[in-house]
Amino acid sequence: MRHELEPLFTPFTCGSLTTANRFVMSPMTRNFSPGGVPVPEAADYYARRAKMGLVITEGVGPDHPAALGDGTTGGPALPVMYGEAALASWKSIVDAVHAAGGKIAPQLWHMGPIRLAGTGPHPEASSISPSGVWGPFDKAMVPPDYLEAVKAPGVPASDSEIADIIAGFARSAAQAHHLGFDAIALHGAHGYLLDSFLWAETNHRSDQWGGDRLRRTRLAREVVRAVRRAIPADKPIIYRFSQWKLQDYGARLAETPEELSMITSALADSGVDIFDVSTRHFDAPAFGGSDMGLSGWVRKLTGKPVMTVGGIGFDKDLQSSFMEPTASIDNLDEVARRFGAGEFDLVAIGRAALMDADWIGKVCRGEPFKSFDMSAYGRLD
Repeated sequence: MRHELEPLFTPFTCGSLTTANRFVMSPMTRNFSPGGVPVPEAADYYARRAKMGLVITEGVGPDHPAALGDGTTGGPALPVMYGEAALASWKSIVDAVHAAGGKIAPQLWHMGPIRLAGTGPHPEASSISPSGVWGPFDKAMVPPDYLEAVKAPGVPASDSEIADIIAGFARSAAQAHHLGFDAIALHGAHGYLLDSFLWAETNHRSDQWGGDRLRRTRLAREVVRAVRRAIPADKPIIYRFSQWKLQDYGARLAETPEELSMITSALADSGVDIFDVSTRHFDAPAFGGSDMGLSGWVRKLTGKPVMTVGGIGFDKDLQSSFMEPTASIDNLDEVARRFGAGEFDLVAIGRAALMDADWIGKVCRGEPFKSFDMSAYGRLD
């Protein structure tokens, strides 16, 4: 192993969670859960990646009927965290990862406005959004047929629907805790439900769930608080945060560090222990006048541990990989430099871990990485 990478192989501790190294398998939708139940092969899929310090599962539907459905990255075989069969399958996955020496967290994911109405485990359920709008149609890079299907305005979420969502997150977090998961991750990014309440383009409300930048954090804060009450105080809550959205890759929740602090500090005060900061390029400067990435700013402003993700191991970002030839690269020297500068505490690996279960082993041995392979998205290797 190269000397400069050694700090990335030191342990990390947050509450009851201690990882063997600083690498995390980032959540990636797999669509191998018919009826919401992960297939038996999923246990081996996750266990083979247990050399990562922490494995975060693909997005999992919390106990709410409109949580999952078809969308830009979802399909008819997404997993849920409720029901006897699904919970039994997740128990086998947790046990397999632990047996392989790893740690694992589920990412609880409510699709919100991204979900296509009439799809998912409960097609009768209405899709949920803060103001009944999907987002700006002129900036989206999504399939035309999908865009056409989401153009019709919906009905803003009611107070009772929002209360049901909060309770559903808490129930599924409690179930995950009882199954033995080591942390709970919440998907609060990319234009999905929690993020849609944060974003002014999709939250036009003037009641308690909307308004200015701080007031728009209320749903996310209430979900975090409910999850914190449902699990032990020392079990970490990981919150995925992003500026960009599926509706607009150039979207920004915050134009300045001060605006960013309003959002992230409120989330931290509500109980977030670790921020999973999703960017298309981990090393892209977040604001003018500094080369520090978004993860570095979140860490500086909140004082909380931070995970970086975006473009590590490949020369193209995720969306570009689906449209252009993508080569594997070793950009870990820059990862190590920024880690040493204190920009982040954890390094999430997405596509590279999907392509190669032994990616961490190759880092240690100094071996070349596998190239991007689109067919990997259709397998559980």
